[in-house]
Amino acid sequence: MNSSATGYVDLTDAMAAGCARLVHPSVTGEGERRSQRRFIGVMLAAPLLAVGACVALVTASLGADVTLAAIFSIFGLCWFLALLVTATGRLVPTGALALAAAAAGLAGLVAAAGGPASPVMLLAAALPVEAYWVGGSRRAALCGLLAAAAGLAAQFFLAPLWPAAQPAAWHWLVPLAWGATLLPRLGHFRDSASGEDEPPAEQGLEEVIDGVVFRFASNGEVLEGSGKARSVLKLAPELLAGTGLFDRVHLSDRLPYLTALADMREGADMRKVELRIRLPKAEPGAAGDNYRPFVLEFMAVAGQAGAENAFIGLLRENDQLVELRAALAKAREAASGAEVAKSRFLAAVSHELRTPLNAIIGFSDMLLNEMFGGFSDPRQKEYVGLVRDSGHHLLDVVTSILDVSRIEAGAYTAEPEPFHFAEAVEMCRSMMAVQAETRHIELTSNVSADCGEINADRRAVQQILINLASNAIKFTPDGGKVSIGAQRVGSRLHFWVSDTGIGIAEEDLDKLGKPFMQIQSDYTRRFAGTGLGLSLVKGLVALHEGTMSVESAPGRGTRVTISLPVEGPRSGPKEGAGEEKSVVLPLSSGSSAQASSDHAARREARHGPFRKAG
Repeated sequence: MNSSATGYVDLTDAMAAGCARLVHPSVTGEGERRSQRRFIGVMLAAPLLAVGACVALVTASLGADVTLAAIFSIFGLCWFLALLVTATGRLVPTGALALAAAAAGLAGLVAAAGGPASPVMLLAAALPVEAYWVGGSRRAALCGLLAAAAGLAAQFFLAPLWPAAQPAAWHWLVPLAWGATLLPRLGHFRDSASGEDEPPAEQGLEEVIDGVVFRFASNGEVLEGSGKARSVLKLAPELLAGTGLFDRVHLSDRLPYLTALADMREGADMRKVELRIRLPKAEPGAAGDNYRPFVLEFMAVAGQAGAENAFIGLLRENDQLVELRAALAKAREAASGAEVAKSRFLAAVSHELRTPLNAIIGFSDMLLNEMFGGFSDPRQKEYVGLVRDSGHHLLDVVTSILDVSRIEAGAYTAEPEPFHFAEAVEMCRSMMAVQAETRHIELTSNVSADCGEINADRRAVQQILINLASNAIKFTPDGGKVSIGAQRVGSRLHFWVSDTGIGIAEEDLDKLGKPFMQIQSDYTRRFAGTGLGLSLVKGLVALHEGTMSVESAPGRGTRVTISLPVEGPRSGPKEGAGEEKSVVLPLSSGSSAQASSDHAARREARHGPFRKAG
């Protein structure tokens, strides 16, 4: 007898475990999972009892054909409702449909058994009891009671359609069979009212830990996972067994995951790895992959039965990384907004300043030419000349600011055209000759004969040459040398401006090319400037898909080399064009600037343009 009772309990436990596996993975609450598990169990078992009643009652009244149709209808409807809950995880609408079908079935059985006088009438109690068993609330029991009342009322309408039948003693077998199913469930009705399936004393430690506990086999497969997977990963533990967890690890994180597993197999006590795991999407069909960061800690457990070298893992959410990423995204958004606001402000101010400056310069020229009469005092002419020169200087600064802001905003349009590069160098040398002679600086040019034509924006190339030459002359002591050179290497044109000036320290090279950034020294403080020259050069070079390198060292001068494609840029202007690739290098002692340039040219001829993120 004891063995029979034990076998019956084991059978019910096995059925409960099987129904638990059919619960939808998105259902994470213990109470909701219990309700869905019980509903699935009722729907799978109910046809067995209902079919027995149909065979005994309906066949005698309506014949075998109707009975067979009723059997298929009962099995199909009940199992369809069970699968519907399994597929959607929505119990309320499916439960309402199940109660309506049960009320219709009750009405048919009572009418076939001879009406209210038959013991089959006692099956009316099954609807509120089973509804309470599934829902575990008074509201669910009330819904079942209303469904039972509707079924009993409906049987009066079905009775005229049924052949006359008399209640029989054997009709008691139908309610007694249902009553037998209540015996193993009596102890659980109290748990349904309290919302618990098991006493708290039987709750495992794994359910208390704030994370998912996995037990791994020696080959790295997941043997089992704790119930916390439903709340942390929104997945049933059964879906993560075997290779289920590994399949959800981000592709780029699988190597460190496998490395940690290999270390544990080799006998390591503990390993920690950061992973991104794909979780179910909150809304089906949503775009993108739903990866979240987690931390998985492997720990060796000695003496696990049946699994040599097996170990456990604790998976927790990486909250710190999530917070850092959110803060970083917020900071990037704020910085991007500030950068756009700055560029718009500079562009607006520059436009507003250029109009009055042009007027100041124009009227100053008219006064200097004495178009409306001579000056009564020579100092007046001198002061007007200072006003004009200051206006020209300020206009140049405003124009540079406007160009830089347009480049950063992606609004600067380059207009490539073929022209002889030597002509641009000659024009630059002619413009800077007077400034160089005033400082007794030797200004030379050395353009290779194979340079020929280049397809580029002529004005932009000339602006690059003028800015580089102006900086070289400005920061070269009196009596020094400034050289402009060019050479074609493959499909690119290299040109450079070198000087024998004060040079730049290695720690200051990274500051070059940033707007309004000036390298301060005792020498450079003697010269005015905004720090926009190299920033404008970088932006113009980027528009042509070129590169810029700076080689310098204190006391040995500076050499700025530009490399542009001879055939011109392959695409149009791009937003954020000022972020071109550049490299800054210190000059080596004992080597001339020309030797360094030849070495760079030979290197590019063999390996293509050398670049380093600036």
